[in-house]
Amino acid sequence: MAREELARLGEATKAVGQARHLDDFAEKAARYVAAGLDGADNTKEAYAGDWKRFAKWCLEYNCSPLPADVPTLVGFVTYLTEQRRKTATIRRHIASVTKAHKLAGVPSPSTEERFKVFIKGVTRVEGVRQHQAPAFTLDHFKRVIQAIDTSRPAGLRDRALLLLGFSGAFRREELANVNIEHLQFDADGLLVDLPRSKTNQKGEGEEKAVFYSADRRTCPVRAVKEWLELLQAHGHSSGPLFVSFRRGQRLSTRRLNTDSLNLLVQQYLGRKFTAHSLRASFVTIAKLKGVDDSKIMNQTKHKTTAMIRRYTRIDNVRQHNAAQEIGL
Repeated sequence: MAREELARLGEATKAVGQARHLDDFAEKAARYVAAGLDGADNTKEAYAGDWKRFAKWCLEYNCSPLPADVPTLVGFVTYLTEQRRKTATIRRHIASVTKAHKLAGVPSPSTEERFKVFIKGVTRVEGVRQHQAPAFTLDHFKRVIQAIDTSRPAGLRDRALLLLGFSGAFRREELANVNIEHLQFDADGLLVDLPRSKTNQKGEGEEKAVFYSADRRTCPVRAVKEWLELLQAHGHSSGPLFVSFRRGQRLSTRRLNTDSLNLLVQQYLGRKFTAHSLRASFVTIAKLKGVDDSKIMNQTKHKTTAMIRRYTRIDNVRQHNAAQEIGL
């Protein structure tokens, strides 16, 4: 794009300034969008990445990203559909464009009626089913846990991670960010402090309660205690609870990230599962057992029962079906 056009776009945004290169413009714009967003770090990163993609696309096709018009946003969304992006991903891109316009104090094309008609058509044609992390059964989970070789340090860690992630209904980021100093043991079990989470951005503090289980082989509290004892024996009295290993099963101080959590879940539970399956399975199994939504929400920290329904993975038509209870 010509330098004059870049200058015009820079004046319009009043945030990025004149960019010498396409990537330079998009990177700067993404940082401003991320800085203006409220929410979890991974959410901000996703929105900033979406805005960067939109800004680059606009520059490639000689369009203004800010303010953008309806034909520009329609063209970009069409491009996303051709890239086989999921409906939820497309909606997130639109939300990021809308947020950027709001931050800049200019109207967003996403609010115009003709765009709303267009996106309704996209939803109908492309479908609205989102890809969700599948849920496992409790029997499958127990078999996996009992088969873990805990004679190796990695086995102790992995058993504690899986049991804590499931029984605490942790989000991936929450589980990865648990520190040793966040743990409080007592006669009833374990309390885990969450200084910050997706639904607690102001650091007001939340807790998750984990209880002793009758079966020692699948007890999350005992599993965490045993892993913690090994950490402390190697001088780890604070910092990340779940760390990686160097060669030869030697402990490192490097915190496991969410990608590592996904790989561990797939290693033990199967490739179709992810770290988020631990949380989704907690909700699904609890619902199948008839647990009240308020009790589930007290652990998951969901704010509405609608989110509980969304998280419930009851895909088999014979599961949780009123047809078997009508008394014929």
